[in-house]
Amino acid sequence: MPPSFPLALEVQHVYHWFGANKVLNDITLQIPHGQIVAVVGPSGCGKSTLLRAILGTHPPRKGEILAHGRLMTKPTRDVGIVYQHYSLYEFLTARENVAFGLMLDQTSLPQRLLTPWNWWPLRRGHLKQADQFLDKVGLGDASQRYPHEMSGGMRQRVAIAQALVMEPQILLLDEPFGALDEATREELQIMLLRLYEENSQAKSRGEQPPFTILIVTHELNEAIYVSNRVLGLSQYHGGGAEGATIVYDKQAPVFSAADDRDFAPFFAQKEELREAVFDPENLQHHAEYVTLWKNRLAESKQGSS
Repeated sequence: MPPSFPLALEVQHVYHWFGANKVLNDITLQIPHGQIVAVVGPSGCGKSTLLRAILGTHPPRKGEILAHGRLMTKPTRDVGIVYQHYSLYEFLTARENVAFGLMLDQTSLPQRLLTPWNWWPLRRGHLKQADQFLDKVGLGDASQRYPHEMSGGMRQRVAIAQALVMEPQILLLDEPFGALDEATREELQIMLLRLYEENSQAKSRGEQPPFTILIVTHELNEAIYVSNRVLGLSQYHGGGAEGATIVYDKQAPVFSAADDRDFAPFFAQKEELREAVFDPENLQHHAEYVTLWKNRLAESKQGSS
C-alpha cells in the first residue's frame, strides 16, 4: 500500500464578504500533495480573494483553511505565492534574489554581522540551493544576471524559483503568465509539466511529491494543459446572491513536457467548463460537474474494503 501523507491543503466551509458584498459562499476543497490544480472563473467571482485567504493575508470571515494540517491565520512558509507582476530586487543577481528568502528565514541581521564564521557557510548553502532551483526552472545559465538583463519570462522564472526554494507545502500562482507573450508563456507551461513529472517520479519511489500548485488563470487551454485537475469558481449558481462557490471539479488529461501541444483532445472539457462556470443562464444544480473528490473517496473506500 502506498504511504499516506497529510493533505497539502484543506479549505473547510469558507465564506468571505466585504460589507454587503458577499464574495465566497461555502468553499470546501481538498488538495493532496503533488496535484497541479487550475482555478478558472468569471471576472469578479473571488479567485484572488480565495488565494489571499489561503495565503493567510485575508483569513476567511467564516470557515477554516489548513496547509499540511496547520491552520492558516497569517502568512507562513507553508504557502508561497507568485503574482502576475513579479517583484525582484534590481541590485541582486538571479541567484541572490532566489537565495534572499532563505537568508531572511534562517538568519537575522545581528547574526550575519556578529558571527560571520557561521553566516558565510550558510550563505554558500543558500546560493547552492538557489542554483539548483534556477536549474529546475531552466535558468541555470543566467544565475549571474541582474533583473534588468533578463526578459519578462526570465524574471518570472526567477520569481517562481524564489518561491519554490522555500519549499512551501503549496504554491499559489496568480495569473503568473498573463503579461507574457505567447512563446514565453508556452515555455513556462512546459516548465510546470516538468514539475508534475518530478511529482510522478517521487510517487513511484513512495515519497511525498515535492510540488503542489494552485494556479489561477483566465485561459481555458492553459488551465487544462498544465494541470491534472480543474476547479471552476463561479457566482452563476442557484445561491449566487450569497457569493461564488465551486461549481466544477474534474480531472484534466495529463500531458508530458515532451508531447506535442495538441488542444483538440480537451475541446469537450472546454465546452463543459464554459457551460458550467461561465454561462450566467446556467444556474441549475452543479453536482454533475463536481465529481473528482467524490470519486476519489469512493475509490478509497472500495480499496479498503
